[in-house]
Amino acid sequence: MPISMYQASVPVFQRTLNALSAILDKAVAHALRERIDAATLLTARLAPDMLPFTSQVQIATDHAKGVAARLAGREVPKYPDTEQTFDELKARIAKTLDFIGSVPAAEIDGSEEREIALTIGGNPRTFKGQPYLLHFALPNFYFHVTTAYDLLRHKGVPLGKRDFIGGV
Repeated sequence: MPISMYQASVPVFQRTLNALSAILDKAVAHALRERIDAATLLTARLAPDMLPFTSQVQIATDHAKGVAARLAGREVPKYPDTEQTFDELKARIAKTLDFIGSVPAAEIDGSEEREIALTIGGNPRTFKGQPYLLHFALPNFYFHVTTAYDLLRHKGVPLGKRDFIGGV
């Protein structure tokens, strides 16, 4: 049985965003236990020219909501990037989960050939739905979730592969 565009997107985002939310809980517990200022984790970077942890979570949620909306032919919800605490990041993840959970499979299935137009780095790009999902959106989503995980792990938060995968 072939996998649908919905199955390849929304449930994947839901599982991973729920895992990311649980990772944030572990980061908060670690900061409290070790008496680390939460800002140290929220502003963490692996290199001076990379975006901080907070931005990684924001961008991951942007990809999840953007994919669900674009594949469904809907307007992408806009969230201001104002989160400065773990609670605010968790609320953003929850808002994203609410949105993507509200998009019915029937609106996403059959979007393999839907034209998806984006502006990336000031340059217009056009994709068909399936290549957009498989070769652009999912890799970008996982890049930012993985980077968020790695930043916390690098800062000593006790995380493992099961935390990243979630629901195991």
